[in-house]
Amino acid sequence: MTPQTSAFCSIVPPHLLEHLARSSNPAVAAAARRTLVADAAARTFRVLPLPGAAPTLAPGDAGKPHRTVHDCARGTDLPGTKVRGEGEEAVADATVNRAYAGLGATFDLFLNAYGHDSIDGSGLPLIASVHYDENYGNAFWNGEQMVFGDGDDEIFLDFTLPVDVIGHELAHGFTQYTANLEYFSQSGALNESVSDVFGSLVKQYALDQSAEQADWLIGEGLFHPNVEGTALRSMKAPGTAYDDDVLGKDPQPGHMDDYVRTGRDNGGVHINSGIPNHAFYLVATELGGKAWERAGQIWYDVMTGGTLAPETRFDEFAAATVAATRARYGEGEEIQAVLKAWTAVGVPTD
Repeated sequence: MTPQTSAFCSIVPPHLLEHLARSSNPAVAAAARRTLVADAAARTFRVLPLPGAAPTLAPGDAGKPHRTVHDCARGTDLPGTKVRGEGEEAVADATVNRAYAGLGATFDLFLNAYGHDSIDGSGLPLIASVHYDENYGNAFWNGEQMVFGDGDDEIFLDFTLPVDVIGHELAHGFTQYTANLEYFSQSGALNESVSDVFGSLVKQYALDQSAEQADWLIGEGLFHPNVEGTALRSMKAPGTAYDDDVLGKDPQPGHMDDYVRTGRDNGGVHINSGIPNHAFYLVATELGGKAWERAGQIWYDVMTGGTLAPETRFDEFAAATVAATRARYGEGEEIQAVLKAWTAVGVPTD
C-alpha cells in the first residue's frame, strides 16, 4: 500500500478547539485560536523528507525499535533539535522521556501481539517532536512523524502524559501504511476509530490489563484538574467523556440512530468514530481476557487483509470484521460477539 503524501491527523478535534476559541476566559480562547492556526498550517503543509539520510536498517535490526525524539523549543519548525535517540539514556526533560517510552510501547504492541515490525510492518523509524509551538493544545501525525504540544495549562496538560494519545497518533501511521482510509465522513471516522482502538490497546498492553480492567478512555489524564471531564473520548460510553462549562459536552454518539451529519471536522470524523469505537469495546468485553488477543487480532486482520477500500463505510467495515473473524476463528463465540456488537450499535453486517 502506497502511503499518503500528507496525512494530518490530530487527537483534539477542531470542533472542540473552535468551542474553546469562543471562551470568555482570554487565556483559554487565545491558546485555542493559536492551536487552530497552527493546525491549519500543518494540515496544508506538504510533508518533506526529514533532514539527513534515512537510516538503513541492517538485517539484525529487524524487530527492534528505532526511535528519535526532537525538541521544537516552542517553535514550529520540524523536526527540531534531536535530544534523544534509540538506546540513549533518559534525559532531564520528562516530556522527551515520555515520548520516547510511548513510541516504544506502541512498537511493542504491534510487534509482540501481531508480529508487525513498527507501524509499516518493515521497521519504519519512529520520530517524535515535543514542545511544539507555545501553549499548543494538540498532538498530531503529519504523515511522517509525531508532534506533541505542551498544552495551555488551563484546559490541556502535556500531550505526552497519556500513552494512548501517543499510540493513537502512531496508529494513524499504521492505517496510512495498510488500509489508507480516506480522512472524510465514515471512512475518516473509521480512521479515527482504528487509532482509538489501537491507542487503547497500547495502554492496556503496557499495563497488562484485561478488557474488564481497562478504563476504555482516550486521553485520560490530559485535562487540567479543573476541567469537568475524564478524557477526550470514552469507548465504553460515547458521549460521557466530558461535560464542562468551558469545554462543552462530549458530542459522540454510540449508535447509528444518533449519527451526526455535519460538514465540519471532515464530516465529523472525531464525532462519529464513537459508533465503531463502541462496537470494538462490546466485542472485547464480550470475549473477555486481553483485548489485544482476539478482538484486537480481528481488527488487525481487517486492516492488513487488503479488502478495505479507502472510502470504506461502517457497514462495509463491519462486514469485513465478520469475514475476518470467520477466517481466523470459525463459528465460535468470536463470531457471535462480533455480530452482537455491530447489531448493538445499529450497523448492519450484510
